Amino acid sequence: MSLHHSARGRIGLAIGAFGASALLLAGCAGGGGGGGNDDGGNASGEPLIVGTTDKVTTLDPAGSYDNGSLAVQTQVFPYLVNTDYNSTDVVPDLAESAEFTSDTEYTVKLPSGLKWANGNDLTSSDVKFSFDRNIKIADPNGASSLLYNLDSVEAPDDTTVVFHLKTANDQVFPFILTSFPGAIVDEEVFSADAVTPDQDIVDAEAFGGPYSITSWDFNKTVEFTPNENYKGLLDAPVNDGVILSYFAESSNLKLAVQEGDVDVAYRSLSATDVDDLSKNDKVKVVDGPGGEIRYIVFNFNTQPYGATTAEADPAKALAVRQAVADLVDRQAISEQVYKGTYTPLYSYVPEGFAGATDALKGLYGDGDGGPDVDKAKATLEAAGVTTPVALSLQYSPDHYGPSSGDEYALVKSQLEESGLFTVDLKSTEWVQYSKDRTSDVYPAYQLGWFPDYSDADNYLTPFFLTDNFLGNHFSDEQTEQMILDQAVNPDPAARTKEIEDIQARVAELLSTVPLLQGAQVAVAGTGVDGVILDASFKFRFAPLTK
Repeated sequence: MSLHHSARGRIGLAIGAFGASALLLAGCAGGGGGGGNDDGGNASGEPLIVGTTDKVTTLDPAGSYDNGSLAVQTQVFPYLVNTDYNSTDVVPDLAESAEFTSDTEYTVKLPSGLKWANGNDLTSSDVKFSFDRNIKIADPNGASSLLYNLDSVEAPDDTTVVFHLKTANDQVFPFILTSFPGAIVDEEVFSADAVTPDQDIVDAEAFGGPYSITSWDFNKTVEFTPNENYKGLLDAPVNDGVILSYFAESSNLKLAVQEGDVDVAYRSLSATDVDDLSKNDKVKVVDGPGGEIRYIVFNFNTQPYGATTAEADPAKALAVRQAVADLVDRQAISEQVYKGTYTPLYSYVPEGFAGATDALKGLYGDGDGGPDVDKAKATLEAAGVTTPVALSLQYSPDHYGPSSGDEYALVKSQLEESGLFTVDLKSTEWVQYSKDRTSDVYPAYQLGWFPDYSDADNYLTPFFLTDNFLGNHFSDEQTEQMILDQAVNPDPAARTKEIEDIQARVAELLSTVPLLQGAQVAVAGTGVDGVILDASFKFRFAPLTK
């Protein structure tokens, strides 16, 4: 893959990424085009206000792998390559060019004279530092697991970076560079071996993206000011700045956008709120392509009959997971909780991506997507599991939208009404939740997923390699090899078949139970333009105008 600035188009680029054309058909972005409007900013000269209930884990890209953190990072850190608005093609961003110079070498050329917002030189040394530290820190809430095929990074001169890969013909690596571990940081500010505190980053103005942060009040407000030193793919901000305002309750966020106190509400309003706002002529609802999924994770150590429990038994533990899959009624959750804004998901790769299947549909429940109590009972009896099974189930009330409580209350009732489970349902705020879940605190728990890049691999690699983002102690040698093989298969048809086979394999092992698939939604004032919810699943502030 060779990526040069001169070759890139704007909106309407032919979609060349694997599986992306089908994905884009799922929805279209609203608002302005590639760089927003031509008015040079807001008529008022005041910053736009974006409201959210999503939370930041940490500003440091090495310590986070969640949508709330990415929503900030994508505005302020530079990336070597990126996806343009409304396209899933990987094209140069900070780089002048990026291409495979051999089967195992990916070479990036930077322009000379790049600067961080603080005036420090931005060179290939910063790039090497950024990837080296991410792998060294290996934070359990970070995304270093995505760099599994990176052997080493070389910076032979100030404007050249060479990524040496372990396995040849990596089809996924350029996509990974557009995502969480691809953010470049200032080596004169960031620690080489520890996550750097948020305020240290802000105080040092260690930013190289379209914006700098001029004010940081953790999970309350962030003030973004255009970065004059930014030179990259995405157009410079056409606004004078953005204030990101955090809301504890989605009901308050709904009221704020309705009354014009915020210009854009993004992540997360309830389905009822969105439906209500769609009838309000003071605001407009903007839909984006799907790709978000919601699922239950099992911790293989601490779940019932898990490896570190007193009654450890892999066969019984699997039967418990299978019984849960037999009993959940996705259609009921979709209709009763989400009014159809989320749809049932019966596999790991959602509809719209090449290779997506319904792998769980025939294996569990009634064979057609519905629940089956008798099947769940027979599965548990055959494994010798005593019922009712006591299951501790956790969810986050603030990270995956205001309907999470209703969603998991319904899951609890579906499991308990069978007579086969007693469910201890609890909730924890996201900042603590993200620490607990990787510390074996939760036997079974809620997670959701926004893809980092528009490829089916992003629903497999982070979840099912041994060193996975879930940290749930799932490990299967056959699955691991299948995932590594598909990532380096240059034949699209053969690779699609491999992705289908992986889903069949992990559906039988069942380390997670997929529940729902959803689309992106934002609500904006009628005078706001440039709200683009595109197939990259990054909401970027630069094109916003009012």
